[in-house]
Amino acid sequence: MNTVELLFQILCLGVGATLIIDMWLLLLKKLNQPTLNFALLGRWVGWMFRGKFIHASIAQSPAIRREYALGWLAHYSVGILFAFSFVLMVGDAWLRQPQFSSALIFGVITVLIPFFIMQPAMGAGIASAKTAQPLQNCLRSLINHAIFGCGLYLSAQVLALFQ
Repeated sequence: MNTVELLFQILCLGVGATLIIDMWLLLLKKLNQPTLNFALLGRWVGWMFRGKFIHASIAQSPAIRREYALGWLAHYSVGILFAFSFVLMVGDAWLRQPQFSSALIFGVITVLIPFFIMQPAMGAGIASAKTAQPLQNCLRSLINHAIFGCGLYLSAQVLALFQ
């Protein structure tokens, strides 16, 4: 597989896995369950461009123009970056013969990013420790990232049909 084809497949893998998590979040929303607020992600990213990386409460920080769109862009960019990192770790042969367990394990491991970087920087503390329901929030994050891992596998299965 040449480099351009590999990068295209990784792009599709990341977008596909992120779409799977978005379908999960849409289902949760329809069931009146709390879900991610991409405007707050966009606010956090937007403030980074202005030199502010840590917030006492991202919800209380001043809004950033177009934060919702920026949040969605960041969400998909991270999904693509995670897919790139995954294929870098497991090798491009995985794209031809995807294994569920490696994708699921990787998805679960990616929850460390929000637990130890994003949530503390947004004012929620390590692993949501400063929130009203830290255990429930951690469990939600863990499930979301496991769904992302499932999305990596499902997206790779679809991509494999076209090889």
